Amino acid sequence: MIAKLKGLVETVGLDWVILDVGGVGYKAFASARTLRLLPPEGQGAALHIETHVREDHIHLYGFIDTIEHEWFLLLTSVQGIGGKAALAILSVVEPAQLAQVIAAEDKAMLTRADGIGPKIAVRVITELKDKASKMTFAVPLKADGPTKGKAAMPAAGGAVEEAISALVNLGYQRLEAFQAVHRAVARTDGATPPTGELIRTALQELAA
Repeated sequence: MIAKLKGLVETVGLDWVILDVGGVGYKAFASARTLRLLPPEGQGAALHIETHVREDHIHLYGFIDTIEHEWFLLLTSVQGIGGKAALAILSVVEPAQLAQVIAAEDKAMLTRADGIGPKIAVRVITELKDKASKMTFAVPLKADGPTKGKAAMPAAGGAVEEAISALVNLGYQRLEAFQAVHRAVARTDGATPPTGELIRTALQELAA
């Protein structure tokens, strides 16, 4: 089984790349992110590879780094998500942001991926919410403020969910509302403030 390829970038397609490894061209399907981060044609590159063997084909899936590969494996563990669908999700959501999208239950973000409808998006969120929380999770925080660094994810439900819903009703995207509320909670000493206070602080974060 092929686990890694290192060679010259020969050709880049819409969702694939051919690597010339010692004169042999290997075609690997890849996300838009991986293709974007590849060097120009003719230059050297290395890809982590996931090999899928079926009765009628052998497909190679390539990843520019291990975090994208790990997310690919996690996504394809969801019923109804194959390799192409997983790459479609990874093409519209950065791996470092995917845990936040799932924690925020942001179905709209997931459905931006080709072939991912609302039902599949809900399934991804439902099946991966617990697993995703163990992946790298960090909401962007102010580098010079009291929330410097990484913060723990606030508990779902109650004032947190009410504040997020209120911000969504005001026209903010669910993910940015989730991040703003997360930062608002991070300003406290661990106790979740009342909904009204959370909304006010989150709005200040969004306006900053």
